Amino acid sequence: MSVQMDKKALLCCFSSPLINAVLITWIIKHRHLPSCTIAYNLDKKTNETSCLGRNITWASTPDHSPELQISAVALQHEGTYTCEIVTPEGNLEKVYDLQVLVPPEVTYFPGKNRTAVCEAMAGKPAAQISWTPDGDCVTKSESHSNGTVTVRSTCHWEQNNVSVVSCLVSHSTGNQSLSIELSQGTMTTPRSLLTILYVKMALLVIILLNVGFAFFQKRNFART
Repeated sequence: MSVQMDKKALLCCFSSPLINAVLITWIIKHRHLPSCTIAYNLDKKTNETSCLGRNITWASTPDHSPELQISAVALQHEGTYTCEIVTPEGNLEKVYDLQVLVPPEVTYFPGKNRTAVCEAMAGKPAAQISWTPDGDCVTKSESHSNGTVTVRSTCHWEQNNVSVVSCLVSHSTGNQSLSIELSQGTMTTPRSLLTILYVKMALLVIILLNVGFAFFQKRNFART
């Protein structure tokens, strides 16, 4: 059973009538917390729990429905949930393996020299990143201690006719598509080099003319 983080989870036990039930118990074994139980005795009408402070309660009155509710699912709620119903005819049991899905935080930005970066941070499970159009891509993953994974993809496009690219982040909680405008970078062409050369030559000629004019003026002034 998979539930997105911060959403409500409802775990059903059995839909059959509880006329002959004597005791209903949920045994919860979290992966990163001590185990706890929630139990209801139908004969004595008593409720016992060792799961206080974990946002785990009965969905309604347990003598009518033994459903368990997690009001806001968090990573700490991952684990196995076992519902046991004791009856004179025998015991009934139902087991859930709860997996928590964490949507990644997606960021993107253009890099240098016609590159772009797309990052899906702290998702669970790891997100998948693809690009349109295809480029020369390097994708790296980093696992975190809480079970989430950050995926970072850096792509480069050689073709000058590609100006806008799209990053698609695929995840169990939903997909996101983002467009990025590539930075064209600076490239010096032969034509621009000739232009720079012509400008420098023109400035040099102007300087030489000014120097020559000043020299002749000074020489004529000395003769007079």
